[in-house]
Amino acid sequence: MPQRRPSREGVGKSPLKKLRDELGMSQEELARQLGISSRTVSRWEAGDNVPTFTVPQIKALARLLESKGKTIEDLPDHFGPSDD
Repeated sequence: MPQRRPSREGVGKSPLKKLRDELGMSQEELARQLGISSRTVSRWEAGDNVPTFTVPQIKALARLLESKGKTIEDLPDHFGPSDD
């Protein structure tokens, strides 16, 4: 039987989700741009996994951000939900 994730009630929105919203992208669109699965993006946003990137993925992310007037510096230090 699969384990259930603890309730996220009272937990703030993920900074990565906020950034995706600013970029106007779905989890699937971001995943496709980075060459990863949408499930991976979901896990990052939920705080279930810590993101790791290959050099090509970092370059793809930098190009994506640049096309939207942002830089790597605009990325949050942590992608999971905030405790606010």
